[in-house]
Amino acid sequence: MILLTTSRRPTRRIRTFLHDLASVIPGTTRINRGKLSLEGLAEEAAGRGIEKVMVIDRWKGGPGRIRFFKVSGSELTEVNPRIYVRGIKLQREFGMKRRPKVRSLSLREPKEGEPKVRRLLMALSEFLEASIVETDKPEGYDAEMRLTLDDLGYIRISFFLHPKMVEVGPRITVSHLVWSI
Repeated sequence: MILLTTSRRPTRRIRTFLHDLASVIPGTTRINRGKLSLEGLAEEAAGRGIEKVMVIDRWKGGPGRIRFFKVSGSELTEVNPRIYVRGIKLQREFGMKRRPKVRSLSLREPKEGEPKVRRLLMALSEFLEASIVETDKPEGYDAEMRLTLDDLGYIRISFFLHPKMVEVGPRITVSHLVWSI
């Protein structure tokens, strides 16, 4: 289980982004953070029996950073990587009228051999406890997450629904990654 939350003063766009992520990442619980400190988040997660926390931080009114934590006792320990967000495209911007509810997610093995994409894929697979698949249409999964490089060399994280392979969002464009936390 993963606890999804935001920074202390989220904008509407960040809250919508959080709802979108909760719909495509299975095994997530979304909470409004309010005035909870990181220690309070750790206690909340431990009280619910959740071992991982994902925090969407605000930067200039939009999602600016995604941090991953593991809960140990009543403490949060940040794990690699820290993702800095360049931009997002929400599910409603893809024309989705209803949010899909994904029960099983796979990660697609990237076609290009870019080391930074591969490294992020491995880290996300471990944190989300999702399998990495190589086939175009893997059996037994509701959706897949793909990591690709865009034309400018930024990593793009996209979500696709099976069996039609329609991109549903959210789409996250990564500005840069920090691996030494």
